[in-house]
Amino acid sequence: MPADYDVVIIGGGNAGFCAAHAAAEQGASVLMLERAPETEAGGNSFYTAGAFRFAIDSLDDVVDLFDDEITTERLSDSVLPPYTVADFRHDMERVTEGRCDPLLTDVLVSRSADTVRWLAGRGLQWRLMYERQSYLSGGKWVFSGGLYVGTVSGGKGLIARHTAAARAAGVEIRYGADVTGFSLTGQPMVNYRFGDGKATQVYAGAIVLAAGGFESSPERREKYLGAGWGAAMVRGCPTNTGDVLELALAAGAAPYGDWTSCHSVAWDAGAPPQGGNRELTNQLTRQSYPIGIVVNTAGERFVDEGADFRNYTYAKYGKEILAQPEGRAFQLFDATTRPLLRKEEYDSTPISDAVADSLPELATKLGIDPDGLVETVDAFNASIIDKPFDPAVFDGRAAQVMPPKSNWAMALQTPPYYGYAVGCGVTFTFGGVHVDDTANVLDRDGSSIRGLYAAGEMVGGLFSGNYPGGSGLTSGAVFGRLAGEHAALTALNKVSG
Repeated sequence: MPADYDVVIIGGGNAGFCAAHAAAEQGASVLMLERAPETEAGGNSFYTAGAFRFAIDSLDDVVDLFDDEITTERLSDSVLPPYTVADFRHDMERVTEGRCDPLLTDVLVSRSADTVRWLAGRGLQWRLMYERQSYLSGGKWVFSGGLYVGTVSGGKGLIARHTAAARAAGVEIRYGADVTGFSLTGQPMVNYRFGDGKATQVYAGAIVLAAGGFESSPERREKYLGAGWGAAMVRGCPTNTGDVLELALAAGAAPYGDWTSCHSVAWDAGAPPQGGNRELTNQLTRQSYPIGIVVNTAGERFVDEGADFRNYTYAKYGKEILAQPEGRAFQLFDATTRPLLRKEEYDSTPISDAVADSLPELATKLGIDPDGLVETVDAFNASIIDKPFDPAVFDGRAAQVMPPKSNWAMALQTPPYYGYAVGCGVTFTFGGVHVDDTANVLDRDGSSIRGLYAAGEMVGGLFSGNYPGGSGLTSGAVFGRLAGEHAALTALNKVSG
């Protein structure tokens, strides 16, 4: 059968769109099948803050990318520490405890900066993420954690500009298309149906899988992540249930990476449990915990809030919250630290919070054991090493308790006191399929599966237990670009594999 399209892409998030752009650049005809209706499309990418981690030697490397007004105004007072390819690779190895695939990691970090520039050429707009990644220190906006740049208007802007660029390049997008199967025997074929149940099939020269992980399926979370994970909240799109991932495995793709862990964060306890809020998106996260303390319902601390910069710990602390009684925790601040909280998160509404003039009163309002909280706070306050507080750097202002707080320890002693109830919000799962350095899917023997490529959260082997913040969107872009390019070359018979 002749192909209806050279490349068919399953999934319409950041990775899928990057594949679409790259395939169209090669002259391929491209069809994108997106499970969600157009009003709910964009995958998990829509719900993000739009942060991209990539190698930067200096501010001069990226200054030409920005046309955002706030960024332009503050550039002369902005400090971006160098973040080299070696730094990026080291962070990948450090936060995954050596469980990241060396080849895939090298592809990710070495192609990260060039891919961001490539996206700028597709019309994506960029800014420095002052509200997320910097604090004023010595009169300068000092950035930290190797994560500086994001898309204008966050995930909403990311998907809007991706969509416009794809349509301008002639990519056809079919929304509400639920993929039910695909075949690689002979001419590749994809089966799908619309909401009315009508079954449709389309022939392709090559297929790109970019349909996300299984984080939105309580059953698969329980199966792969373990008991209790069915109760976690879904912070992104509700359509990432792992169906396409299972279809890939059934077609012979090798499972790869860590199927037992995921990206999970501190998420507003009152948020919708089975899918994110399209209006608030990332505002439901609560990520200023490094300058406060986090306790459970017994009033006990259970993590080192200051172990590292936020973007190296936030994706693993959701798991720790889920393990607490009732799967709940509480971030606590006082009148001194409250002004430092992220406005877009802690000033948003609705929000699960309480304010009180005493710690026992705050505990009662939030459902924390008052005696336990007072005991914890008294011990914490008394143990703090008296060093200057500076949230822009590792300040060594530690609390010598168990667990310790390694940096940014400020006594909770000045009323009013503020508390925020959080649960575990699942972002995406780390297990996926095995791909090579062209994003070609491999079978269980390590051989390439002709005509099948994967990108985004469907790629396994990059992350395990944790990840460096912002590397998910970068991975989706890097491997999406590779997948689209090589799928097009395969479909157009310009390569043999």
